[in-house]
Amino acid sequence: MLKIINVVGARPNFMKIAPIIQAMNRHPDRIKHLLVHTGQHYDEKMSTVFFDELGMPKPDMDLGIGSGSHALQTAGVMVAFEKVCLEERPDLVVVVGDVNSTMACTITAKKLGIKVAHVEAGLRSRDMDMPEEINRLCTDVLCDYLFTTDRIADRNLKDEGVSEDRIFFVGNVMIDTLLTHRDRAAQLSLRDDLNLKAGGYATLTLHRPSNVDDAAIFLEILQALASIAQEIPIIFPIHPRTRKMAAQFGYEQFFSKGKTVQGIWLREPLGYLEFLHLNMGARMVLTDSGGLQEETTVLGVPCITLRHNTERPITCDEGTNVLVGNSRGKILEAAQRVLHGNFSSSKIPEKWDGKAADRIVEILLAIQDQQPLAAP
Repeated sequence: MLKIINVVGARPNFMKIAPIIQAMNRHPDRIKHLLVHTGQHYDEKMSTVFFDELGMPKPDMDLGIGSGSHALQTAGVMVAFEKVCLEERPDLVVVVGDVNSTMACTITAKKLGIKVAHVEAGLRSRDMDMPEEINRLCTDVLCDYLFTTDRIADRNLKDEGVSEDRIFFVGNVMIDTLLTHRDRAAQLSLRDDLNLKAGGYATLTLHRPSNVDDAAIFLEILQALASIAQEIPIIFPIHPRTRKMAAQFGYEQFFSKGKTVQGIWLREPLGYLEFLHLNMGARMVLTDSGGLQEETTVLGVPCITLRHNTERPITCDEGTNVLVGNSRGKILEAAQRVLHGNFSSSKIPEKWDGKAADRIVEILLAIQDQQPLAAP
């Protein structure tokens, strides 16, 4: 029996771990797994609702770490997760994504001699100002098994000196989740409730410190969005961090108070299915997050990414994504191209077929058959 601890810490992790848990459940005679939630994201809308929507079991353990500086959060996870590992003695720890919990649990497990698998390995933005990039690099150099979403990630790892026997190209578990729940999302009534027509609105996510913590940059982005919103309403499920900074800088005037025909419509953070429902019918998605670049590629929806770089370049090479940075002119230029139908078609990347999680579990079981995963 292979004993595995699956780790989640923040909302993007939930969509990645859900299909892996489902795949592991198909082998009850060979795999025993526990779900540990570090509590890095802990409020109802940013965390708990996702477990219900994705059909995930409630965590076996919630470490309750909460917010704090990067150092405090990372240290808190390490101390708490060490106790879990010493008590449970797993054969393998599975981490996903690039949040602080990903790196912290990897370091902790490796120092205890426990093997670690990283799902979504090899993604690189080459931007060391991004905390996520530091987490990715530290995690990948330590992990025993690196599961990648595309061939670019494979090349990144090989260029960094990782041996090929640790790298497994399996596809994208985020897309497993999207394809599983797309039909359910399509049946929701939220778009009708908001009196929106397919193709008649845009959606927005905005939360990165580089975009919202600097008053001048944040203002430039909001000015661009306000111009776009004169032509098409923008639905904005606002992140708590962004709401806080908008209030601090006095930028609330950019947001519509009611359901006006145009404007930036503020919403509380949405659940996974609700936001997928809106994105499926959007004319375009404006974002500074990572996973949306992948989801829009599969949905065929134009994606304007308000960043200067991306760890997911395949979404630009093959998908619907374009990088525009955070200058008003470039944001407006890209939006106008979309509004006038001047955007290139895309294709779905290799192995983004809804079967990535099954491939991961099959590989882990094959490795177990050859030699035990447990440390000596």
